[in-house]
Amino acid sequence: MDSTPGSPGGSSRVEAKLLNEASVMVPNLTEDRHKGQAGRIGVIGGSMEYSGAPYFAAISALRVGCDLSHVFCCKEAGPVIKSYSPELIVHPVLDLDNAISYIKPVLSRLHVLVIGPGLGRDPKVLHTVACIIDHCRHNTVDQKKPLVIDADGLHLITEQPELVVDYPGGLVLTPNAVEFTRLASSILRESWSPSPESKADNLMALASCLGPRTVIVLKGSQDLVASPHHILPATGAGSGRRCGGQGDLLSGSLGTFLCWALVAGRDVECKIFPEITSQRMVVAAYGACRLTKECNRRAFSIHGRSMLVTDMIDQIHNSFEALFGQ
Repeated sequence: MDSTPGSPGGSSRVEAKLLNEASVMVPNLTEDRHKGQAGRIGVIGGSMEYSGAPYFAAISALRVGCDLSHVFCCKEAGPVIKSYSPELIVHPVLDLDNAISYIKPVLSRLHVLVIGPGLGRDPKVLHTVACIIDHCRHNTVDQKKPLVIDADGLHLITEQPELVVDYPGGLVLTPNAVEFTRLASSILRESWSPSPESKADNLMALASCLGPRTVIVLKGSQDLVASPHHILPATGAGSGRRCGGQGDLLSGSLGTFLCWALVAGRDVECKIFPEITSQRMVVAAYGACRLTKECNRRAFSIHGRSMLVTDMIDQIHNSFEALFGQ
């Protein structure tokens, strides 16, 4: 199967199958389920400057359908994020001297970590996040915990790529073009410009360098989802409105889809790419990309130029039903 973006008709057929696979992985809402089975997501981010981003990611994870959503943030961001919603479990400990001792006991209860929304670049906080990733890599209880890394989380691994190379639990990166350029320069050790001719090769090369359980989502007018062996477009109409927070909606919803792909949907045979270990992450990333685009399209049709990411979050339910039928 040719899954390159340019194959005539091939992409649309693969995308239809991916959408179906994403639908199959969504857990049924049956009365015998208990709280937490549909996903417990942790968002690591939130600083003095940025309190909206972790909220958008965490509430999007809930709106898509996870059961519990935690936020690990800096002390000053805690009361602000709590004031946005009582639905979130907020831990304002990220900038404490002994932050890791507070965070480690909670990690074992979470299915997926979303690292980066509103994180900032305080060296002390970044060190704590590096310790969290290292713990997840080496701790026997937490070492199969998937990571979604975005925003300043990407800055951290650009500076310290060894944190995530061959990460055993599954890794999804969600850079924009500028962030990807920096990643490619750091990890591939070569300069890179986001030209259409080199984009696909560089995406797969970067995923390959980071390990077999790596997926990269290059955000843009047409998102690209790449594993070490395949690259696929996530088409779907969005809009020209690029308000802040859309990447946070994507990362939060991806956290929920990734949980379903690796936990709730683990007994469902995935038939798209049976030869690669990152197959379920490809499906999860594709589902989240399509959902985000559809939220954008629907919110823009109502609000036009005034659209905000909160308007997009309000469209998660209708967009989800339209795409995944449940």
